[in-house]
Amino acid sequence: MIYLPEESRYDDMTYNRCGKWGLKLPAISLGLWHNFGGIDVLENGRAMLHRAFDLGITHFDLANNYGPPPGSAEENFGKILKQDFKAYRDELIISSKAGYLMWPGPYGEWGSRKYVLASLDQSLKRMGLEYVDIFYSHRPDPDTPLEETMMALDQAVRSGKALYVGISSYPADMTRKAAKILKELGTPCLIHQPKYSMFERWVEDGLLDVLEEEGIGCIPFSPLAQGLLTNKYLKGIPEGSRATREVFLKKEDVDSAHDKIVALNEIAQNRNQSLAQMALAWVLKDKRITSVLIGASSVSQIDDNVEMLKNRNFSNDELGAIEEILKG
Repeated sequence: MIYLPEESRYDDMTYNRCGKWGLKLPAISLGLWHNFGGIDVLENGRAMLHRAFDLGITHFDLANNYGPPPGSAEENFGKILKQDFKAYRDELIISSKAGYLMWPGPYGEWGSRKYVLASLDQSLKRMGLEYVDIFYSHRPDPDTPLEETMMALDQAVRSGKALYVGISSYPADMTRKAAKILKELGTPCLIHQPKYSMFERWVEDGLLDVLEEEGIGCIPFSPLAQGLLTNKYLKGIPEGSRATREVFLKKEDVDSAHDKIVALNEIAQNRNQSLAQMALAWVLKDKRITSVLIGASSVSQIDDNVEMLKNRNFSNDELGAIEEILKG
């Protein structure tokens, strides 16, 4: 059956300018870190991508190592793109990244020119694309000069294989240096992708200020703290949940955050929102945030997250109460 997107897909989504640049991103973007890999059901991923686009989500975020196994999320996305979205390529923002381990040997990870550009070529091949819209350095490399990694990003744009470049998880001082290098090369830094949520607030200690000064957009990942800021863990750890099977979220994380989750959920209920909706709105309340990256395992989760856009504002009392809870 041929996929035909909703004609009304742009009516209700909010689009924010990326820093000082011309590109606009939807307030909610879909990340393919989980649930789109080789171990997952392809048709579920297809249904989620269809629903996301129908709701005005135009930005799909990937990386070379997304899966599992690594690379399989890009492969699956490429299949769906070819079959369902080929006619809509110019309506989409597709991003990928290089930085984490992809193949054996000294050239298979980090930030060398050798690795970064080879990885981009592999990502394009997996997705069946001539270019990505945004290409990121996925993490800073302590052993490679920053100039080398930024020169590789510049080359990606000059070769026509990326329209824009960004960085991910770079601290504030390194972000400022990277932005300066890229500006001198003539390929400005468009966007930064940091980890940011109610429970992970390091970006407030200088990074957001740097991004504002440099005119760089910000698109946080893990705004729901790997699922902690959802209804899933209100009554403990359910069988089969992420906290029982992943290294990114441990049982002790859930146990230590439980009282805060319960208290935050009370505020969310008073706002007629789910905890997840309130957590997303809380991240987006800062005008320096361009978009939030959500993950999803079902169409209903995407619907629930996008519903948040109908109630994004907080009263001073609400913000104060949230702050007290987060301080413990």
